Amino acid sequence: MHEVAGPDMSWKSPLFDGFALLWGILFGLFIVSAPVMTCPTSCHCIEKSGMTVVQCMSRNLENIPPDLPRDTVVLLLASNHITHIPNHAFKELHYLQELDLSNNDIETVDLGAFQGVSDSLLVLDLSNNRIQSVPKEAFARLRAKISLSNNPWHCECALQEVLRELRLDPETVNEVICHTAVQEEYAGKPVIQVLDSGINFCNFHHKTTDVAMFVTMFGWFTMVIAYVIYYVRHNQEDARRHLEYLKSLPSSSQISKDFDTISTVL
Repeated sequence: MHEVAGPDMSWKSPLFDGFALLWGILFGLFIVSAPVMTCPTSCHCIEKSGMTVVQCMSRNLENIPPDLPRDTVVLLLASNHITHIPNHAFKELHYLQELDLSNNDIETVDLGAFQGVSDSLLVLDLSNNRIQSVPKEAFARLRAKISLSNNPWHCECALQEVLRELRLDPETVNEVICHTAVQEEYAGKPVIQVLDSGINFCNFHHKTTDVAMFVTMFGWFTMVIAYVIYYVRHNQEDARRHLEYLKSLPSSSQISKDFDTISTVL
């Protein structure tokens, strides 16, 4: 029995090893081919206290890198030349807690710029940019502490409604200055100081709208009156001409006399 079993086992062992080797090769290929989120070439990624920190500061970036690691917790994009935050710029970064976009050239922020990170984001820095206004929807549901200092803000109703919903950084809140305003007297003053004094920019907005409507209605009314006057005068002139024409026609008595004269002659 041992003589039969010995050759049989010596044949099965290489076959088993062959299958194991093939399985190991296939598994290795699967691991190698599996998608891995690598660090963008323009950035430097490090692990700090178990968190992925992506440093892209001072890299002359004009756009937000599209290939950021999905497990990014801290994203530093300060001191670049970014001008625009597009919709869904960070939608895949579900673990993002800190986002630094300070000292860029940002002018516009799209409605859905921060969609996907509203629940996780804790700190957002947009200071030292070129933002004059932002849509209220851009910061919808954000719970993060936000810095908006040193931007050329235009103080009007829309900005007031945006700030009402935000949790501003208390250390920089007085550096959110009205660069321009619906009322020039508030230019150069901290927005919060102006609002705390009881000023309501939305009232100015409504008053401006009311004045514009009044001017428009007055213009239409003036045009209607002018048309009526023109119409009446034009009709009066036609009536006068018609009356003069009728006067120029011979009267019936004159026609009768003319007929009598002709009959007498005949």
